[in-house]
Amino acid sequence: MTGYTYILRCSDGTFYAGSTRELDVRLTSHAQGMGSDYTACRLPLELVWFAEFDRIDEAFGLEKRIQGWSHAKRLAFIEGGFDAIKGWSARERKLRKATDPGR
Repeated sequence: MTGYTYILRCSDGTFYAGSTRELDVRLTSHAQGMGSDYTACRLPLELVWFAEFDRIDEAFGLEKRIQGWSHAKRLAFIEGGFDAIKGWSARERKLRKATDPGR
């Protein structure tokens, strides 16, 4: 079954990541203050990014990854996709630091 991962920009400038099977229904729910406790007190919301997947578990997996990202990493991703966040993981930064003694 199709699934979607999405990112909303809240009125306070924070980002909210979610996943759903029915994107339009979920966005309407958020807009009415019923989507989540987090977004309910940060209206209005703006959809800034979404992706469609063949399976909902894929969408949910990406949602959980995004939820672990910093605000800066989410912003870079929204603006430039996966290419924009290459090298942002802690493991990749640690490897670069270990191979570059000048850092």
